[in-house]
Amino acid sequence: MAGEIYLGNPLLKAANVAMEYDEETLQQYLKCKDDPIYFCNEFVKIVHVDHGLMNFDMYDYQEDMIQKFHDNRFVICKMPRQTGKTTTIISYLLHYAIFNEQVNIAILANKGSTARDILQRLQTAYENLPKWLQQGVLVWNKGSIELENGSKIIAASTSSSAVRGSSFNIIFLDEFAHIDPPSLADQFFTSVYPTISSGKTTKVFIVSTPKGLNMFYKLWVDAEEGRSDYIPIDIHWSQVPGRDEAWKEETIRNTSEVQFAQEYDCEFIGSQHTLITATKLRTLAYKAPIQKRDSLDIYEDVDPSHSYVCIVDVARGRGLDYSAVSVIDTTRYPNIQVAKYRDPNVSPMVLPTIVQNIARYYNNAFILVETNDIGGQVGDILHYDLEYENIFHATINGRAGQTLGGGFGGGTQIGVRTTKEVKRKGCSNLKDLIESDKLIIHDLDTISELTTFVAHGQSYQAEEGCHDDLVMTLVLFGWMIEQRYYKEVTDNDLREKLEAEQLAQLEESVMPFGFIEGNFEEPQYEKMGGENWIIDKRFSTDYLH
Repeated sequence: MAGEIYLGNPLLKAANVAMEYDEETLQQYLKCKDDPIYFCNEFVKIVHVDHGLMNFDMYDYQEDMIQKFHDNRFVICKMPRQTGKTTTIISYLLHYAIFNEQVNIAILANKGSTARDILQRLQTAYENLPKWLQQGVLVWNKGSIELENGSKIIAASTSSSAVRGSSFNIIFLDEFAHIDPPSLADQFFTSVYPTISSGKTTKVFIVSTPKGLNMFYKLWVDAEEGRSDYIPIDIHWSQVPGRDEAWKEETIRNTSEVQFAQEYDCEFIGSQHTLITATKLRTLAYKAPIQKRDSLDIYEDVDPSHSYVCIVDVARGRGLDYSAVSVIDTTRYPNIQVAKYRDPNVSPMVLPTIVQNIARYYNNAFILVETNDIGGQVGDILHYDLEYENIFHATINGRAGQTLGGGFGGGTQIGVRTTKEVKRKGCSNLKDLIESDKLIIHDLDTISELTTFVAHGQSYQAEEGCHDDLVMTLVLFGWMIEQRYYKEVTDNDLREKLEAEQLAQLEESVMPFGFIEGNFEEPQYEKMGGENWIIDKRFSTDYLH
């Protein structure tokens, strides 16, 4: 008997132990092999918080999940908390490992400890299988198991190095939306894609509760809209027996409406106290770029008759922050972010050439460089070494702050420094632009940063662990639209347009009640510049929904 169990564990069968099957047992074995739903319902046991060890009697949506895992290579699940998502997936992984030979399975979670906990739950289920269903065990520890049929299961954190250099038949990504920092999710997919594409049968299962607009959000939207091979599974909290409106009200009382919306209604909600309202953030619709050139995403090709501006935020190229460029079409109304560049590793010595190439492509666009740190060097190279002419300068006017210019006169500097005043005005204007649909953002990275650009004291900045490099390019654009020189070179006065529309809305709201005489405080907007607007009806509010 001792030789029939694995390392003294009476619940595990050792390798090379012969099993005799009677006809009934053999039929059961074959039925389990052919039907993973039957296997899970009849033989998988779970540890319930109230009832202890018990059979895994699946709900309808869990059976549907198992079937879709079995029939498809790529599945993405958006699920509320406490819906048995982990138990469902490990049950299928258990079936796959037992009834397939020489397969490798990776359980990856936002934390290594979480992945090991998931593996431990799988091990518990395995230990409670009848011996005639078990494969003999070769390796059994906290981080991996290996069965005598050659199947292996590992547990690790979701990182760019987690599965590099290995081939896997199934990759399970648990709570993919909760990877911290979010950039790790991007890095992971860059690294793991060759592994996925190397085989024709590799399966990828992504299961998560939403958290902001990140890589999981992108993958989910792409799946919903048919832009990828992923099969979307959307589970609502009401599909869990016992959950009704009374349960919802009780849960909200003990948590909050925002928490319930994210964790149970599975809404893609960003951080609280964001510059842009949560209501507006939910309406921002990203779209896939029409071209990708390394770190440059192009959403609209250049129009020879249009004017563009490039706003540049410079990092040191050490992988900590991103050097970022936003290209804005300033001719059309509303203004549109037509391209973005974002790279954490590009050298400040190389970046000027990249920026120049982007600007030249977009009709020799005007360039505004943020010069607080290494950005001054980038601006100097653009202006003096590369001799690019269309570069905005700023004049320091003492307490009056900085004024945008073209580089003429004394006291000017290339680019602009992001002072408290520049950031305050830029944030205020950016909020107006986006919330009134005067600036259209299609880039997912930019939208994602907006969802974590939060109040900090008297200002705004990226939430801890997140980035705001692309947002800061838009903040500088928000500051720039008030500048006299910008209005002159672009022949646009966006602030005046915003004011005109606000006044029109006010008049429309009071018109039915007649005119009211009295003194009203005028909005504090500077009026200058002309209007040469090209109205693009594709970008009406309806287009975004």
